[in-house]
Amino acid sequence: MREEIIAAVKAAGVVGAGGAGFPTYVKINANVDTVIVNGAECEPLLRAHQLIMASESTKLIAGLKTVMVATGARRGVIGLKRKYEDAVSKLQAELKQTGDQGIELFFLPDIYPAGDEQVLVHEVTGRVVPEGGIPLHVGVVVANVETLINVAEALTGQPVIDKYVTVTGAVNKPATFKVPIGMAIRELIQLAGGATVANYAVVDGGPMMGKLTTDDKPVTKTTGGIIVLPHDHSLVIQKSTPWAAIANRAKAVCCNCRACTEVCPRNLLGHSLEPHRIMQAIGRGQYQEGDVVTKAFLCSECGACETFGCTMGLSPRRVNAELKRQFGQAKIKNPHNAKPQRSRINREYHMIPTKRLLYRLGLDKYDVKAPLEAAPVTTNNVEILLSQHIGAPAKPVVAVGATVNKGDIIAVIPEGAAVGTNLHASISGQVYAVDGSINIRTK
Repeated sequence: MREEIIAAVKAAGVVGAGGAGFPTYVKINANVDTVIVNGAECEPLLRAHQLIMASESTKLIAGLKTVMVATGARRGVIGLKRKYEDAVSKLQAELKQTGDQGIELFFLPDIYPAGDEQVLVHEVTGRVVPEGGIPLHVGVVVANVETLINVAEALTGQPVIDKYVTVTGAVNKPATFKVPIGMAIRELIQLAGGATVANYAVVDGGPMMGKLTTDDKPVTKTTGGIIVLPHDHSLVIQKSTPWAAIANRAKAVCCNCRACTEVCPRNLLGHSLEPHRIMQAIGRGQYQEGDVVTKAFLCSECGACETFGCTMGLSPRRVNAELKRQFGQAKIKNPHNAKPQRSRINREYHMIPTKRLLYRLGLDKYDVKAPLEAAPVTTNNVEILLSQHIGAPAKPVVAVGATVNKGDIIAVIPEGAAVGTNLHASISGQVYAVDGSINIRTK
């Protein structure tokens, strides 16, 4: 049975829909005792997961049960916040009707980043994932809400061709849509009534971990939110500050007050990551302080340090990200793999309330409903990136001029690749370009 599930999930091109896009067929090929559904949706303004937990509760539970079968897990937990009232009532009703004793709801605190998988594992099980480790190391698989819905659909032969995306911020009608993968972001903004400001910036993802992009870019399998903001919003300025300025500020301004470390979720779990010590080393120009700076590997880049910790406008997150990039180029691997004995005893007093974070980010006026639109979304043109997941880029199996139908396979995992994923046509039409992406338009 496991082999059949893995084969179906692999063929459908299912990847982690809310993170970096790790292929799901690899993740579920494991033996664990617990599968956790990540329904925290802790990034401010995003709404998709709480909405589809309510609208697709049957498929979500079916996907969870499928992964439990594949991994041998006897316990399934849906982690979500009590304030997601509609999702809670629909899931409770579904579980009561099915009588599944091995599946339960777990109510998470309304904090950021409750959706970080290591934080989620600790909240639900009390276990601490080792430094540089993954939930599998403590007998857990964590799966995103939409990923599990895609798993359920994969068993019926339905490939991943659509994505749920919240479009919010400075738009006239914030909403959540199910759209074809490869659709241009500008079309999503138009679906949300257009921008309310003439000169705007676009964040792909949540305000904390999302990245600046442009409206001509396509939706991918991992796009969870599109936030439109005025170009001069403080969050946009922060995200667009060049690395040279980040580095110079770190060297000149950091006073080592420890505020970044005090709110670091990984430090609070007992990991040895101390952002203030890394900043101190950078300030001394000692990039090669081995044991200190290589702890940047332990950073999840959640942004708590820069947004809620530092009062000087510095970015330990950007420093850690750059260090990791440089280590990767130098082929330096993470040397830290200690297993913390326990989380910090005062951890609960250092957690970041989501509401306070929203005000700190200057996004409170955009904290409005973004209802799930029932009408199907169509487009005449898609650009499906060959690399929108962890692993090798997909290999095209169609050429320019080919006619494809919605759901047809258009790119496959390259032969010999350790990790990869298949891609499928999200609309019917003709292929007009194949170069880093496969472009399709209706005839």
